[in-house]
Amino acid sequence: MRIEPFSLSLSTPLDTAAGTIDERRGFLVRLDSDGTPGLGEATPLPGWTESLDDCEATIRRVDDPESALDDDSLAAAPAARHGVSLAVLDARARAAGDPLYRHLGAETDVETVPVNATVGDGEPKATAEAAADAVAEGFPAVKLKVGARSLSADIERLEAVRRRCPDVELRADANGAWDHETAERALSAFADHDVAFVEQPLSAGDLSGHADLRGGPVGIALDEGLHEHGIDAVLAAAAADVIIIKPMALGGVDQAADVGRRAIDAGLDVVVTTTIDGAVARAAAVHLAAALPRVRACGLATRSLLAEDIRENVAPIRSGAAVVPQGKGNIPPS
Repeated sequence: MRIEPFSLSLSTPLDTAAGTIDERRGFLVRLDSDGTPGLGEATPLPGWTESLDDCEATIRRVDDPESALDDDSLAAAPAARHGVSLAVLDARARAAGDPLYRHLGAETDVETVPVNATVGDGEPKATAEAAADAVAEGFPAVKLKVGARSLSADIERLEAVRRRCPDVELRADANGAWDHETAERALSAFADHDVAFVEQPLSAGDLSGHADLRGGPVGIALDEGLHEHGIDAVLAAAAADVIIIKPMALGGVDQAADVGRRAIDAGLDVVVTTTIDGAVARAAAVHLAAALPRVRACGLATRSLLAEDIRENVAPIRSGAAVVPQGKGNIPPS
C-alpha cells in the first residue's frame, strides 16, 4: 500500500465553525490485492475527523489493509479508515467484476441518484434567483443555510424562494444555531412555506431537544448530532426524522452503509453527502447512495466547490442527479 498527498483549492473560501477552509488536503491510498488495484481517498476535515497529520500517520502504520478493517486500529481516525477501506472495497469489487454500489449490496442496477442544490445564505432576491437557477437545471430539492441571520430575515428568504419556486422541495440547515424557543418558532413559520425538513436546528449535543421538536409538518434532520452520538443513540432517543450521512466522517462507505440501512429499517429517511471531498471519495459517496434501498435527494453536487479536482467527469451532475459509475469498482484506476 502507498499513499500520495494532494491539495485541492476551493473555488471560494468556506467559513465553518472550525475556521475558514480554502483548500482540501488529503491522500490517495493505493494498494494491490492479488494483482487487482484498489484506490481510496482520505480527506480529513477539522471538526469531523482527525487532523491531516494524524490521518497520514495512521495510514502509514497500516501493515495489512484488509485486517485493519476488522480491528479497532483505525477507529479513532475516520478519514484514514475511509481511505484504506475504500481502497480495499474498490479492489474487491473490481475483482468481482461489479461496480462498487452492487458490491455494497444494491440488488438492481442504479443509473442515477437525485441530488439537492445548496443556495447558501444570501439576501432574499439573490437566494430566490439561485434557487430558480437550480430548479431550471433540474434539481428536485434546494437547501438554504439559515441561522446566521435573524429568524425574521430567514423567513423572508424562504418566502422569496417559495414564491419563485412553488413546487421544489425546500430544506433548511441551521447548523445548530438556534435555542429551543427559536427553533420552535422557526419550524412553525417554515411550515407555512412547506419546508420538508431542517438540519440540526439545535446544538449537536441536544438529542432530547431534537426529539421534542419532532411531530410537526417540518421534519428534523441530524447531521452533527449523528456524528457526535452515533446511530444507536439517535434511534434510542427518537431524535430525528432524517439522518445526514457523511462517509468520510463515519469511517468509510461500508460503515456508512450499515448506518444508513439501520436508519431506513427504523423508518428514518437518509441523505448522503460529502465533506467537500475529491473525485474518488465523491464517487464512492454516489455509490453508497445508489446502494441504499431508499434515499432522499443527496448532497453530492459538491464538485463546483472545488477549483480543481483529482479526476474530472467522475459521477457528473446532470439534470439534478448524480450519474452512478457503472464500471468495475469505484472509478477506473489511473
